[in-house]
Amino acid sequence: MATLTSFEDLECYRACRRYRIHVAAFCKSLPLPEEFRLKSQLLRATRSVTANIAEGFGRHHHQENLQYCRQARGSLTETLDHLNVGLDEKLMDQAMYKELRSEQQTAAQILNGYISYLKKATLQK
Repeated sequence: MATLTSFEDLECYRACRRYRIHVAAFCKSLPLPEEFRLKSQLLRATRSVTANIAEGFGRHHHQENLQYCRQARGSLTETLDHLNVGLDEKLMDQAMYKELRSEQQTAAQILNGYISYLKKATLQK
């Protein structure tokens, strides 16, 4: 297995980054009244996901990294609620919702795998 030299090497970071980019593209389609409501919430939550993964990696300690990844997972889950709001308020169609929800779930699965790895690594020390 190759040595990780950057948080950018983490598959969970790459998946969450792709999701963040996709959500940001969707946000550009939101109407102006949502500028400081749903758009702002979605952008902050998705940015929090990747920022927490990066910060945790930079701590160079499994236990601290684990805590930041749990924060990232919370923010990732928060985005699902924001997607539900977008669907409920007819700000997105069913196809966009399914696409973003699927991408969110994939990112969450990959992040959960990394969290499991960190838990095991913490227990081994």
